[in-house]
Amino acid sequence: MVQFIVGREGKGKTRHLLDKVNTEIKDAQGNVVYLDKSTKHMFELNNKIRLIDVPEYLVTDSDEFIGFICGIISQDHDLQQMYFDSFLKIACVEAEDLEKVIAKIEKISEKFHVDFVISVSRDESELPENMRKNVIVSL
Repeated sequence: MVQFIVGREGKGKTRHLLDKVNTEIKDAQGNVVYLDKSTKHMFELNNKIRLIDVPEYLVTDSDEFIGFICGIISQDHDLQQMYFDSFLKIACVEAEDLEKVIAKIEKISEKFHVDFVISVSRDESELPENMRKNVIVSL
């Protein structure tokens, strides 16, 4: 399953994402990973959640990002959920590639049974129609 928290920059998407991951970890049976553009929110996350600072791993385009998340999944067979904050930045996704990248993430989710919650700095109305059905928070 792939879900989205959407809204323009500065609207509070990160707060919603942090609240969701910290709530979900209480009932999680597997491991949870939080990908971000820095370690700024390290102390706001439950210590059972693994924070990964994506720029530290020199990801420079969306294909590398997809490979990066597949690598994480391949090393953790107990991985249950992944949270992506600042998705467009950490995944190096341009607007015209958004739908293609999300389609790959949906395939990964189905194949490996990992749920994704993704923060996207776009208004809901700017998203492709097939993404809108999975918006859980629109700011």
